[in-house]
Amino acid sequence: MSNQSTSALPGYLAEEILLNPEKREFPPFDLSRLLGTVFKPTQGCKVCILTDFEDPKDLIKDFAFLGEEGFEVQKNAYKYFYEGLKEGVLDELGITGGEMFAYRYTYGSNLDMADEVWDTDGNQLSLDKDIYSVYDIVLCISTWSATAPLTAKCKEFNFRGATMHGMNDVILSSGLAVDYEEVSADAEKIRLAMTRADSIEIDFELEDGTILTADLELGGQEAQKSHGLCQGTKPDIANLPAGEIYYVPKNANGKFPMKYEDGTLGVLDVVNRDVVKSTLIEGNQATIDEHNARLADDPMTGTLGELGFGTQVLPVSYQDIQDEKVLGTCHLATGRDDHLGGDIVPDMFKKHENSTHDDILFAPHKTPNFNVKEVRMNRGDQKEVIIENFRPSRFIIDAIAS
Repeated sequence: MSNQSTSALPGYLAEEILLNPEKREFPPFDLSRLLGTVFKPTQGCKVCILTDFEDPKDLIKDFAFLGEEGFEVQKNAYKYFYEGLKEGVLDELGITGGEMFAYRYTYGSNLDMADEVWDTDGNQLSLDKDIYSVYDIVLCISTWSATAPLTAKCKEFNFRGATMHGMNDVILSSGLAVDYEEVSADAEKIRLAMTRADSIEIDFELEDGTILTADLELGGQEAQKSHGLCQGTKPDIANLPAGEIYYVPKNANGKFPMKYEDGTLGVLDVVNRDVVKSTLIEGNQATIDEHNARLADDPMTGTLGELGFGTQVLPVSYQDIQDEKVLGTCHLATGRDDHLGGDIVPDMFKKHENSTHDDILFAPHKTPNFNVKEVRMNRGDQKEVIIENFRPSRFIIDAIAS
């Protein structure tokens, strides 16, 4: 990288930091700054916190979960958000409320939530009647993402909110400690550089040198951004940590690798936007067979609903909610995409539990078995490289520096 383009970059995206993300320094987590920036204005708003448990009634009553092993996400919600609100942030921001409620695990990314919810006295309430209809800002800090169902609910009940699933100490000290005005500005620069693309081609390089290519048709659509700001009064949900630009694919064909949770590596064949089969490269054949059986039983589970690119320089958190926001990474997602403006809705799946939105992240720590060798954008006669070997290309760096 030359200094010609990077000299105009903000300090937190300087050349040295772009090449060595671990060198970026972050300010301390500040709940008042986070909420004040994300939800401006806040004066007069009533806020609450939602979290989730397998058995919410007993664990949320009198905050019983604080005395139990585990529950890192829920304990962080209590320590950094519930206590933070009660210890001065409510007054600082001119907001009221601060109550904490718990609903049942959904056991899947972006699955609709049951209506039952419990307060800290152990009383059963209704999400629709007692939460969405009452609170202006809903902070959902949960095990599984609730962005899709809350996006639908906020439009129905006219509230704003943020989803922060998988929150751990790394996320608190980095992805939630940043200035979201800066995050939004950087995301917009990259969005403008990539909007109205006709297609994106991704070359994946396996360890033996084999190149797999996925071709995603975008139809010249406007790129969208997840930038962390949910300001004004319009109902909206911010997905935090934020920092990505994304598209809803119109079509897709080709192949891409996938590393399963047990470490098995497979190649996925995509035809007309649908993952139609997985083939084993290494690992457990039973894992591949299980995926193929799921695709055969409910083909909608393999429909590609998102193509996203990270726009921030952040440390690895080992939670996809942050790691997919890292500049130089990209991700695909299968399943519902109605919360992104797409056409895949829960009713199209064979079973409720199938209507998830599942991200497939390509990042060095997540997929060390293969490399994102090159990502190319086609827009009319213009052809630009977007990513090279998990690094932002000159085109993207120049866009940020503009």
